Amino acid sequence: MSVITLSASELSRRIAAHDLAPSEVMAAFLGQIAALNPEINAVVSLRDPDLLMAEARAADDAPRRGWLHGLPFAVKDLQAVAGLRCTSGFAGFADVVPKADDMLPRRLRAAGAIFIGMTNVPEFGLGSHSFNPVYGVTGNPYAPSRSAGGSSGGAAAALAARMVPVADGSDAMGSLRNPAAFCNVYGFRPSFGLVPSDPADDTFLHQLATDGPMARCPEDLARLLEVLAVPSPADPHARPWEPFAMALDADVAGQRIGWLGDWGGAYATDPGILETCEAALGTFADLGCQVEPVSPPFPAGLLWNAWITLRTWSRVAGLGDLYRDAAMRPLLKPEIIGEIEAGLALSAGDIQRASMIRSAWFTTLAGLFARYDALVLPAAQVWPFPKLDRYPTKIAGRAMDTYHRWMEIVVPVSLAGLPALAAPAGFGPQQMPTGVQIFGPRGSDRRILRLGQAWHRATDWPNRRPPPGVQTSG
Repeated sequence: MSVITLSASELSRRIAAHDLAPSEVMAAFLGQIAALNPEINAVVSLRDPDLLMAEARAADDAPRRGWLHGLPFAVKDLQAVAGLRCTSGFAGFADVVPKADDMLPRRLRAAGAIFIGMTNVPEFGLGSHSFNPVYGVTGNPYAPSRSAGGSSGGAAAALAARMVPVADGSDAMGSLRNPAAFCNVYGFRPSFGLVPSDPADDTFLHQLATDGPMARCPEDLARLLEVLAVPSPADPHARPWEPFAMALDADVAGQRIGWLGDWGGAYATDPGILETCEAALGTFADLGCQVEPVSPPFPAGLLWNAWITLRTWSRVAGLGDLYRDAAMRPLLKPEIIGEIEAGLALSAGDIQRASMIRSAWFTTLAGLFARYDALVLPAAQVWPFPKLDRYPTKIAGRAMDTYHRWMEIVVPVSLAGLPALAAPAGFGPQQMPTGVQIFGPRGSDRRILRLGQAWHRATDWPNRRPPPGVQTSG
């Protein structure tokens, strides 16, 4: 196997055994970036290669700092990384260079990662298509004229194209699940509270988004999650750390899997999406799991209304100051302005009703998870679309009434803060990838990762069908 196609876990093991040097690893990935990134545009704010090679050579003989020792890492461009241009895809932040790391980069750096740059995002991570006025649009490694998804589209594309060995993502409305499906890689949205972040002005009210790992195999997800999931005493939602990579190959026979499909037709899907996902579910049956269809357990319209209310409310909290700034507001994309203005029109009663719906959904889930160990939905409703489109406006003839309605299928997981694995599910009629989201109750992260490991060993889609031009051996 060539260096760039090894998993991050295998690279880490070989570096620890002195079978590979960090400088060899860095040189291989920088070569892949030079070859493919000009067309795909996944890695942005790339640092000087000579400086990166100097840091890698220094790591060759340095004491091992952690699991990521000597591995190149591009951080999602929503995090502050000391010394790197960190823009959030917003023109008003185009020249921002932080002096200190956010919590996630601090943990990556402490584990030995060498930061090479950032991965591209949509403006402020809003919208599941990675384009912005600072860096432009990210293309899909399987067809560079199509979208890589978002908001972790740069991370997913860089992983699929073997430009990075492992990556971080974040997820509110499918921001690591959608791009994982579009790019034939894995993304893991952990239980809410498992991966902490630096305290903001409020740490209690908004529970929609979380950071999480992305990779080409579940073992890498589990090991990166171990780096990110150390509890913070300042986080009121903190969950205990677990050895997520331990016993990852546990037998999954007998696990009960519920297939929710398109929620009884509530979620429009492109032709071929359901068929591809249903065929992939045969993998679980082959592994000895019990797979059965599940009728729609809750009105999809109520979930959407609660989600939109809580999401726009959080947009006001996070971006309201920019909206009120006369110099910054004209730089915001219209979709963000629309969300903020919808949030400003909400009443306290609106927030209360949305929270009550979320509570009722959580109660319904408790009953479902008494019957099933995991539930499954498609991870995306559409195939990767032309990257010059802002977003899909129709799915199977059904008009989308917002710029993000085409990703409604991720809302049941997000609204309840559940752990969810986006796993590759194969390829459709146009040879483009899609995926499924496998999710369980809060705190079942290890169980979901073990299901993912069994899935991966049976399928290995990322290595079985890499993007055109990417070699998996040699």
